[in-house]
Amino acid sequence: MIRLWLIALALIAAIGPARAADRLNVVASFSILGDLVRNVGGDRISVTTLVGPDGDAHVYVPTPADAKRMADARLVFVNGLGFEGWMSRLAKSAGGKADIVTATTGITPLKLGSNADPHAWQSVANAKIYIANIRDALVAADSANAEVYKTNANSYLAQLDALDREVRDAVAKIPEGRRKVISTHDAFGYFASAYGIEFIAPLGVSTESEASARDVARIITQIRAAKIPAVFMENITDPRLMGRISAETGAKVGGTLYSDSLTGEKGDSPTYIAMVRHNIKALTSALSP
Repeated sequence: MIRLWLIALALIAAIGPARAADRLNVVASFSILGDLVRNVGGDRISVTTLVGPDGDAHVYVPTPADAKRMADARLVFVNGLGFEGWMSRLAKSAGGKADIVTATTGITPLKLGSNADPHAWQSVANAKIYIANIRDALVAADSANAEVYKTNANSYLAQLDALDREVRDAVAKIPEGRRKVISTHDAFGYFASAYGIEFIAPLGVSTESEASARDVARIITQIRAAKIPAVFMENITDPRLMGRISAETGAKVGGTLYSDSLTGEKGDSPTYIAMVRHNIKALTSALSP
């Protein structure tokens, strides 16, 4: 009896690693995209994220280890729209064997000056397009598990539909005249377009740029003139600028908004859905009279 039990344990031990090895090896460029990919792939894939929690993909510097991860991957999921300016160099150094999947394919980008705004995930409707692109890429790469990917995608799309309704219901409770905030950089254009909250940012589309004294003075004047009720910080940028603007205007610091990155598992925004819920709760709390 003991011998049979030992044989069974040995078989389980042998099967476990084999199943892990059979998973589709994929890479996602940053944490938000990594979470979306995991929700579609489930336990049929192994996901590595290059820019991890609280990381800033705008200024990320890839490492040799990243090139190795990409070289070993079957698929590499990227946002596109100029978000990962370092990706083409990394792909070249990795040997260019993995299929690059652009998750924003099919999304009409907003413009910030002459550039595309890359932060398309801030609209939940756009996140649904990300999911469809991720699903299709996984199905094409691993047709044996196509039904699993389709089922996972459908389940997650239903969650996104519910999330979109939550956001719209919450915004509807904010008086129209108070739907204006200052945020650290221009990451919320798609959110503003989808849900009707105006975001004004002292930084440009990229966190690589710094607000000049003239920019700050202009923002302070704008807050006073428009009676903007709240300013928000982001988890990837220096909070001192927002603190200064708040002190000079009396606008309430509404807390932290998550724009380009999730938190770690123990943080308050470890997943895309948690991030959107956190942001809308912070916004409604600060903007409600």
